[in-house]
Amino acid sequence: MSRPDTLQSDGATAEGPLAQAIRELGPWFHNLHLKDGTQTAPDHPLGDFPAWRWREVMENLSFPVEGLRVLDMGCNAGFHAFDLSRRGARVVAADMDEHYLAQARWASEHVDRGEHLVFRRASVYDVSRWDETWDLVLFQGVLYHLRYPLLALDVLAGVCVRWLIIQTVSIPAVTAKPPFRAGPNVTLEDLTPLSDPDWPRLAFIEDTLAKDPTNWWVPNGPALFAMLRSAGFAVRRKLAAETWLCERTDRPGGARLAFTL
Repeated sequence: MSRPDTLQSDGATAEGPLAQAIRELGPWFHNLHLKDGTQTAPDHPLGDFPAWRWREVMENLSFPVEGLRVLDMGCNAGFHAFDLSRRGARVVAADMDEHYLAQARWASEHVDRGEHLVFRRASVYDVSRWDETWDLVLFQGVLYHLRYPLLALDVLAGVCVRWLIIQTVSIPAVTAKPPFRAGPNVTLEDLTPLSDPDWPRLAFIEDTLAKDPTNWWVPNGPALFAMLRSAGFAVRRKLAAETWLCERTDRPGGARLAFTL
């Protein structure tokens, strides 16, 4: 059964042992297509999700992923990790939620996938302890779930060699189109620039967003771009709705602030 309020599905509507296992592992946020044609979330509130959005991302990606070292941070049930591994990438897929990792590990036995794919239970903050770097980092649908989003971007900047694909819910800018750039300095004598409707800002979610207590912050468009720049990422192009391709730069950004986790 579809769960429109949480954008999830209870699982396959077909009969048979695979469908039963899918329902036992539900609810599902990723609709995975198994080798036998069974789908994990055929009645997903967003349709065949995230396949339709991912197709647009890959169509707009300007480089091949074959041979790249990829970190899929916040992998959920593994849709993107499975696809990238099929395309020849060497993928580490991580998530903090054991529910989603159980889905991904089970699905890895029933979907087409590449050889080089491993799943780990970890938060984005754990990545700073790993002695690894990646050519491409996926960070989709994670930022607004974090109490410390800037720290997370700083961590990813420390392990990302070249490319970041980020997707996040964001509040549209009122008048400006990203990248909104504020002046070089705001003085204590005149704080009025902070009242600009397009000043980079985060909306804090004290209770819930979409009935999800793990949602904490929603940036406006200018804030998202400013946060990325401050961490050392240059936004290069829009890949799909709410999805951006960023490139790691030499700018120290937030990384100039030393921290220890």
